[in-house]
Amino acid sequence: MLKRLALFAPLLMVWAGISQAADAYQELASPLPTSVSDKVEVVEMFWYGCNHCYSLEPVMQEWLETKPDYVEYVRVPAVFRDNWVPLARAWYVIDTLELGDRVHMNLFKALHVKKLNMNNEGLLRRFFENEGVSAEQFDQVFNSFSVDSMVRNAARLTREYKITGVPAIIVNGRYMTSATLTGGHEALIEQINILAAREAEVMGLLSATQESAVPAVAESTEQ
Repeated sequence: MLKRLALFAPLLMVWAGISQAADAYQELASPLPTSVSDKVEVVEMFWYGCNHCYSLEPVMQEWLETKPDYVEYVRVPAVFRDNWVPLARAWYVIDTLELGDRVHMNLFKALHVKKLNMNNEGLLRRFFENEGVSAEQFDQVFNSFSVDSMVRNAARLTREYKITGVPAIIVNGRYMTSATLTGGHEALIEQINILAAREAEVMGLLSATQESAVPAVAESTEQ
């Protein structure tokens, strides 16, 4: 029963009077392709050096436990400048080695709790060694062609999404929202669920009962 309620929760929120104010999200001027065709992609653009990203992360991890099955969640490290590249590579080391959310959060904590400078390869190597990754394995992955390609793709998405800061959430290559636009973390999660449900309806991913609970997305400003 609880699982069924969790499935319908994003849609039931509409009946609770959740606002769909147009300024709570922005529609991208040109929709971008997503990484999946059979689900609604939700991309979190973040940077380890960002304190707002650190504070949002536990909220996102909690949401992941109850997100709808039709959502495909993707983390992408924003790359605004060259000195953001080392920490972007660090995320792809975590992702490639499947080190999980614990190491992901530990890297955030190293910067924001321990106040460590982690913005170069040597310091990151030491961090990963403390997390059980050998120096040799770290070097191999950190400097790999695949990680280089993923970082270049992350930099491209940072430009093409036209975001001006992080954290930012991109829903299905069409909408951008953030806690700044919605006014807080709780409202951000609500907005993600509403936009994702609308996209799922368009893609034919909802049951008839779910479709009846999905409102039209309010007209928004273009980014």
